[in-house]
Amino acid sequence: MRVLITGGAGFIGSHLAEALLHAGDEVTIVDDLSTGSADNIQATKSHVRFEYHLDSIFNHRLMAELIDFADVVFHLAAAVGVRNIIERPIKTIETNVSGTELVLKLAAKKKKRVVITSSSEVYGKTSKFPFQESDDLVLGSTFNSRWSYACSKALDEFLALAYASEMDLPVTIVRLFNTAGPRQTGRYGMVVPTFVKQALLGEPVTVYGSGEQSRCFCHVTDVVKALMACATLTRTIGDIFNIGSTHEVSINELAKKVILLTDSKSEIVHIPREQAYGPGFEDIERRLPDITKAKMTFGFSPTRDLDGIIYDVADYVRNHQMRNVTYAH
Repeated sequence: MRVLITGGAGFIGSHLAEALLHAGDEVTIVDDLSTGSADNIQATKSHVRFEYHLDSIFNHRLMAELIDFADVVFHLAAAVGVRNIIERPIKTIETNVSGTELVLKLAAKKKKRVVITSSSEVYGKTSKFPFQESDDLVLGSTFNSRWSYACSKALDEFLALAYASEMDLPVTIVRLFNTAGPRQTGRYGMVVPTFVKQALLGEPVTVYGSGEQSRCFCHVTDVVKALMACATLTRTIGDIFNIGSTHEVSINELAKKVILLTDSKSEIVHIPREQAYGPGFEDIERRLPDITKAKMTFGFSPTRDLDGIIYDVADYVRNHQMRNVTYAH
């Protein structure tokens, strides 16, 4: 199978590329490295079935050629990270909406199989738990740029389903909940690698707000398996699936666990959300997915627990991000 991954040098995209190569597929990626990294594909660059283009998905001629050649397109390219989204809302909207529109339009010409990655952010401020794929979406005010990401991903979903309905495009949408693992960076506010690096350095572990907000963390290898399953099964076409863990943990509990598992002497420090993200910032207090549909449709069930995620992230941080740093214990 010939596969194209947009955002293939990113955290999830690079793991997906490796898994597809291991499965015997031909893999091409395109990534402008705005949030991805060339280091993430260092191990696969020389693989005989791997091709990479460090370019923008807005290069129409290149994308037309790559999509025409592919059997399956995994569209992962997107603006990511809360801090990045708040600071650059225009780029967030343009990248997520216009980029997805271009991929869908080009794929529709030859009815190419497409998997679109959406986000748990689309559920917004809904108070019905756990989140089910058919639930209403409750977003905040347009005066608050924090919601531009959620809105843009919701528009991606509307576009994808419209192409499925009107153009008979074989497309599947996956709503990814918090994903963590090796290669994830804390540069854009991702909490697990941020906490792990702070703990290894013996620095204060910084928790924004009360820390009582909860999340469910899924290992990237489990997410990759779900993405691959969605692309190979016809019964997933035209549908939406939640992908994530159902084990809830508060951010305070996460910080304590990271400190314990890294044998750190760090202390937890709480920082007001407004200080971190500016006035008027709204957080989502809970993100709890209902994964029944994914489990029933393609057997999705996370296999890696939170301890394993933290250990894997800590190993990666030690070996790749802090080679010449003395750890504090």
